[in-house]
Amino acid sequence: MSDKSLSPDFEIREGTLSEIPTILTFIKELAEYEKMSDDVVANEKLLKEHLFGEKKSAEVVIAYYQNKPVGFALYFYNFSTFLGRPGLYLEDLYVRKQMRGNGFGKALLKHLAKIATQKKCGRMEWAVLNWNEPSIQFYKSLGANPMNDWTVYRVTGNALKELGS
Repeated sequence: MSDKSLSPDFEIREGTLSEIPTILTFIKELAEYEKMSDDVVANEKLLKEHLFGEKKSAEVVIAYYQNKPVGFALYFYNFSTFLGRPGLYLEDLYVRKQMRGNGFGKALLKHLAKIATQKKCGRMEWAVLNWNEPSIQFYKSLGANPMNDWTVYRVTGNALKELGS
């Protein structure tokens, strides 16, 4: 699916198995931007299993400009008990620094909104780091609202193992 309103040289495509190295590069670049490089343990084998394996956990689209990858969005479906419908959860949206300001991030979000609409999702949501003011302003400009009444909790590593035992 292409968004020709930007440029005939721009398109968004579903990620493929052969693009795993590109996806991993984007993940690492995003982690560096978010000052979280030490948290990345993802590797090509894990991405292959969870993005393209028999039981996919998530999906990915890649934005191309002039046939070069410039960004990606990784998402999965959750479920809203209140709405009684699935939701699309955007795990990561990333556009390379030198490509920002060209409308590629907005095009990726529009693409996901179209997918969410086609899948009859009741909502699309994501998290943003509190200090990431450029992204916060970008999302607000698109009509997104912060969920100030909610706090995200996370259990990982040994705490997750202990909880599950």
